[in-house]
Amino acid sequence: MCIYKSSSRGRILGAILANLDLTGTGYCASLNFRRTSRAVTRMYDSAMQDSGVRSTQFALLVAIAKTQPVSMGTLAEVLTIDRTTLTRSLRLLQKERMITISKRSEMRQRFLELTPAGEKALQRSLPLWREAHAKFVAALGKDYWLSMRSELERLARLVPGIEISDRPTSTDTTDSTPS
Repeated sequence: MCIYKSSSRGRILGAILANLDLTGTGYCASLNFRRTSRAVTRMYDSAMQDSGVRSTQFALLVAIAKTQPVSMGTLAEVLTIDRTTLTRSLRLLQKERMITISKRSEMRQRFLELTPAGEKALQRSLPLWREAHAKFVAALGKDYWLSMRSELERLARLVPGIEISDRPTSTDTTDSTPS
């Protein structure tokens, strides 16, 4: 079925879109970070496919391994991930028997640790991750990557402090180049 087929609904939407000024939307930080994140994730997932561990799982396993036992709250802060998303991801690792999640402690915290299966998953995936990462850094250039990594860390600290309280009153963008 052709989605460009003329219909009354299509004409109405077309009229609405014709009156929208979409100038500058290509500079949206969210759009560009998400697009880049998907591309980088796809590259690492492809490289690590034979290990049976996805790059998102790898990141969680590494974070847990470096600080175990680690509370779910601390892990959420370190990875800048909301607790609901983290809990869902951790449940999958728990189902695959890669981690244990403790019962709530006196301070209502739950702690995470790798299981032997989680350690083996890291052992299988780490060489593949190292190879993919080396190729990634080589493609970017080591100095550029180190600079970019520092900037990404700076942004991760800066963005939570930005409060969006007022609706924009103009169509100005900080980068006025059309997209």
